[in-house]
Order: sequence, then structure tokens, then C-alpha cells
Amino acid sequence: MDKTAEHIVRQRMHGLYLSRRCDDLQQLSRELLGLHSWFYRNVAFSAHIRGAALSGWQTALTKTWLYRGTLHGVVFDDLPLLLALHSHERSPWLPGGEQLDELADRVVALMEDGVYSRAEMRQIFAYDTDPQVIDQLFSPWGGIFVHLARRGKVAFRDMASRDFDLISAEPSRTFEQALPQLLRRFFTVYGPATLDDAAWFFGLWKAQKKQLKTLDLDEYDRLDYDGKTFYYVDNGEDINDIPALTLLSGFDPLIVSYTSRLDVVPAEYKSAVILKSGICQPTIAVNGQVVGLWNIKKDQPVLEFFNKQPKKIQDRAHELVNELRWTTAVLA
Repeated sequence: MDKTAEHIVRQRMHGLYLSRRCDDLQQLSRELLGLHSWFYRNVAFSAHIRGAALSGWQTALTKTWLYRGTLHGVVFDDLPLLLALHSHERSPWLPGGEQLDELADRVVALMEDGVYSRAEMRQIFAYDTDPQVIDQLFSPWGGIFVHLARRGKVAFRDMASRDFDLISAEPSRTFEQALPQLLRRFFTVYGPATLDDAAWFFGLWKAQKKQLKTLDLDEYDRLDYDGKTFYYVDNGEDINDIPALTLLSGFDPLIVSYTSRLDVVPAEYKSAVILKSGICQPTIAVNGQVVGLWNIKKDQPVLEFFNKQPKKIQDRAHELVNELRWTTAVLA
């Protein structure tokens, strides 16, 4: 990395609590605009790596679908704002029009009667609904529950559950009202970042993406690098150096939140870190650069380095992963 790229990574790691600590899980989730939870244990790993206490973590956050159709653990009272960007989008894989509204109302009514699982609902709908529609409604990827979650009506019962609960977190702002607020929060924590990064992070389509350029960007600090303009918020904090060794969780925001990952993930390792399925592996970073993978399998630390590393780095990485083993106890 050259000095400018190093500065960008250094500031991002500071904002994302990788070179400092955040002991409050809800504060961490609020500042990071949610913790990625496609695999729910990654929330615990990500929080622990960043110094957050995990007591009661399964109910401290609400698991639901946010931007880019991904699951996140979020602070409940943040949902009306976070959901505002996509609250009225309709999935092309679901029935349309009045049929979708009727089906959604029926699912809500069943939940009001105490039916919370996808499997139970499939059985109930099987009496009078076309099998193809049932597959659409109760798809493993979310189906009707994504539709209801975007409207703040449904979320998972807790971080580890596959069942759902009714909630009341309807979006309180329009897209146009929410966008400038969320953009500032993004640049404050994820900056320096580009407008393309922000559009990617929030899952904005082409027409929505254009609206970013209409916002007041003069309020942000900026730097130009590699033909791009990066925005950030300089609040006068001292920024720590890039840590010599860092564990990154699966789907870590340092990796998945930007359009380019080359400053953190060298091109030759990208396919090992981000699989064809879209899964982002837990990784080991040395001086801000990914050099290997880690995991906990069958309650044992598993480490793989892409290239030769000093023994002290290997030993310390093993120690850090071993320390994380205790978190598996709270995931049961």
C-alpha cells in the first residue's frame, strides 16, 4: 500500500472499531448501521473482536433484512430509519398486486393467532394455495417475510431463531428524508468512502444512486485518490495505527462494505475469501492486509495462511481464535 491507501485503511479500521474498542453491543450495531448476520454467529464474533460484551446478545439486537437483501442485527429503535430506503420495494419473485397484499395479510393474521414458523405456514397454505406460490412465499431466502420485514411488520424472534415475530417498526421517513441522514452516518464510520461505496452499501438502484449526487456534500471532508473522491467526517479524534494483527469476522464490514476490496484483500486471495456462493469467510489480517482464513469447527480453532508468516504472528493468531472459542457457548 502507498501512504494514501494506508491512510484510508487506517481511518476505516478506526471507524469500524478494529483499532479501538466498543464495549456496548447496541452502540456498536447502531454506529455500524447493523451487524451482518447471514450466519448469526458472525454477529457474536464481530462484536467480540471489537470489544463488545455479549451478555444477552441474542435479544439485544433485532435480526431482519436490510439493504442489499442481507440479514443484519440492528437496534430495534433504529429500524424505522434504516428500513426507509427500501420499504416500498416489491420482490419480483413474489405474486404482485392485490394478491400479494391478501397473502401478506393472511400471514400476519396467522402470526396473530400464534403461528410463527415458516414450516407451519407452508402446511396451512398447502390446503388451498398453488404449490408454486407456496414455494415463492416461503422460500428459504425469505419470500413473504422479506416483504413484511421491509415494511417493519416482521422480524426474526431473536438472533439465533428461524421463527418470526410481529413487530411495529414501520418506516417513519420517506426515502428522500432518510438518505441524507444515513449517508452522514455512513461516511462518519465507514469513511473515507466514495459515493459508489455508499450506493453499494445501501443497495441503491441506478435512479436512487443519482440522488446521492444531489445531496449537500460540502459538509464532508474529502480526499482525492486514484481518480476517485473519498468522503469522511473528521471529528478531531486521534486515530490509532493499523493493528499488526486483526481477526475479521465472516462478512466483516471492512471487506464487504466497499466496491473495491483490493486495499484489504489482495487480488490473488479474493476467490478464497469471497466464495462463488457470495459467502465471505472469516479472515486474518496482518498490517491491514488479509493473509489467511480462520474458523472454529467442531469447537477447535482452524487457521490457514495464504503465505508464510512469522511464527509469532501464527502463534498470536491461534491464541486470538482460541480466545473466541468461548463465544460458541453463548450460541447454543
